[in-house]
Amino acid sequence: MKRNLAARIGVWSAHHRKTAVIGWLLFVVLATVLGGASGLVEMTESEQGTGDSARARKILDDVGLDRPAGELVLVGSDTAGGWKATARELTAAVEGTGEVQKIEPPLPSEDGRQALIRFEIKGDSKTAAERVQPVLEAVREAGKGEQGIEVHQFGQASAEKWLGDLLSEDFTKAEFTAVPLALGILLVAFGAVAAALLPVALALTACIAAFGLLSLASHQLHLSQTTYSVMFLMGLAVGVDYCLFYLRRERDERAAGHDADTALRIAAATSGRAVLVSGVTVMLAMAGMFLSGLMLFKGFALATILVVFIAMLGSVTVLPALLAWLGDRIDAGRVPFLNRRRRKGVHESGAVAGAVLEPVLARPKLFAFASLAVLLVLAAPAVGMKTEQLGMEKQFGPDAALTVAHKRITEAFPGGPAPALVVVQADDIESPPIRAALAAFDRDQVTLHPAQDVAEIEVPLPGNGSDSRSKDALADLREHRVPDTFDGTGAQVYVGGELAASVDFNDQLKRGIVPVLAFITAMTFLLMLFCFRSYVIAVTSILLNLLSVAAAYGVMVAVFQHGWGASALGTEAVGAIEGWMPLFVLVVLFGLSMDYHVFVVSRIREAYDRGADTRTAIREGIRRTAGAVTGAAAIMVAVFAVFGTLSMQDMKQMGVGLAVAVLLDATIVRMVLLPSVMALLGERNWRTPRGLRWLPQLEHGETVPAPSGPRRHAAHPVSAG
Repeated sequence: MKRNLAARIGVWSAHHRKTAVIGWLLFVVLATVLGGASGLVEMTESEQGTGDSARARKILDDVGLDRPAGELVLVGSDTAGGWKATARELTAAVEGTGEVQKIEPPLPSEDGRQALIRFEIKGDSKTAAERVQPVLEAVREAGKGEQGIEVHQFGQASAEKWLGDLLSEDFTKAEFTAVPLALGILLVAFGAVAAALLPVALALTACIAAFGLLSLASHQLHLSQTTYSVMFLMGLAVGVDYCLFYLRRERDERAAGHDADTALRIAAATSGRAVLVSGVTVMLAMAGMFLSGLMLFKGFALATILVVFIAMLGSVTVLPALLAWLGDRIDAGRVPFLNRRRRKGVHESGAVAGAVLEPVLARPKLFAFASLAVLLVLAAPAVGMKTEQLGMEKQFGPDAALTVAHKRITEAFPGGPAPALVVVQADDIESPPIRAALAAFDRDQVTLHPAQDVAEIEVPLPGNGSDSRSKDALADLREHRVPDTFDGTGAQVYVGGELAASVDFNDQLKRGIVPVLAFITAMTFLLMLFCFRSYVIAVTSILLNLLSVAAAYGVMVAVFQHGWGASALGTEAVGAIEGWMPLFVLVVLFGLSMDYHVFVVSRIREAYDRGADTRTAIREGIRRTAGAVTGAAAIMVAVFAVFGTLSMQDMKQMGVGLAVAVLLDATIVRMVLLPSVMALLGERNWRTPRGLRWLPQLEHGETVPAPSGPRRHAAHPVSAG
């Protein structure tokens, strides 16, 4: 019988293990070296946004109008004027670094207890964060050791430096926490150190290679600072899961009595094929983010597709080669207690699943409605979801150094929200029609750049910068005041600024979620239809995935918007969900849910193709996959939960949302709702309409002779041929 693609790749790798292993290592090293040499290119401010606000920023970038990075330092004291000596010392120290310019004299507050010192960092504002450290140290030293004196610094360069350090610390924390957690779970799952180390090693090398290739790709598609964190999260979770599925099936077949060659071939043909289907499905789902219209999501799409592809490639090539080379040495470093449990029987891990499954299959209608009701209750809070770009206090917390500095400065020297920035570009910015239009604004609001034929207009906004008053004023500026003023001048005029950027970003997210959802549902339907030749399986896949996503949305809203149970999770309510989170969670969960779905349904179909009736196939498929699905879900939940402990609110929301969703998906959805729905559908699960019978018949199993008896000690299962 002709083997499927995964089986052919697995058998080739097993027979050419040196080529496969050395080739993989060379690929990882080459990708790392090339990526390190090229460096990462980050998005510009205009590329981070969209709409008119991004166009306004791009005009300024294109003509080289770069405002130096401004810094503010607040010096406060218990008494009026008590700050003066510290202010003099601080000004001299900052000036002595040689990194600043335009230092202004201290500006006293109304009560005389605080003073504000303004200055700029020399050079390009885009690289100011790399040069601000001596200034930060000078400010810190000036504020030390004096009773009753407080010093706070806030500005573009210091904020970017603080954020960059925070992301670096968080990423290191995630890496050094998630990896041991994954190892511990795999050790419990396999009972042997070697078997536990193998999936983690492959997942980490896949992430390393993907990091290098992503750095190369960033020269064409610029990336945000958070892209690497997202890539690591996805790469570790998916890479370990794929290896676990493959390795678990190989060990199960060995324990069932097959020789090592046959066991590896069965694992390649079944779990290897499921890994390929799952990987392609995840990549197609991630590709939907290209339709979002935002470069942030395009970067996420590129990063996740890259790391999933590499993890999938490693799982079906180098993993079978390593299994063939290790043979029974895969059980090296056995943990006695855990190993004894596993030697009692290969399918003992399905005992709990079997206990859950029997009542589900006995009364499928009851359990289908009950599990559906649970998921809908969890999803209910999502109806009131509020999204926004979280501000500094919500993003970092009220006690963060950056938040405290910003709050103290704005309290002592209130200046209202950041103004809207109207950018005007014309062939001749000093022409009479343009000058007449500019005269409609206050003189101190307008900054002319005759050499670049550009003008900047700062228009104050009422409100607090994010409330309805501010948004109404921005809408009036865009829809009436600016068009009426510049109509007929021939100038390009765009309204930007902080509020405009936030509004444009959220509007694009709302527009982008529809084509993204349409794309991933269509791709999932077609792929499931192709793999299982059943539109019922395809539709069921989509509906179950949407239920998982809805439940995740509901939990996120309950915890982070309303604060229900937030303290138990070590977080707090912020009243809203980060603007980009719903679309990202939708795509990621839609892709990751297919890990379990493809793996479980493939095993059910495998039993059905061997002649079992649908209920027997469901029972066998779920019991035999229970151990792998449980281990895979535990690893994903652990990895995502680590991100829920990081400093930034958006990382917390992403981690908690994904962890809860995967937990629900692997338990309620795959263990209760899926088998009950499939049992109710019966033979209709596998019916292929006459119009679709042209689809190829894919094999879900591997025809092999029955095992003659246990052969657990074949030292060299596959020849090196």
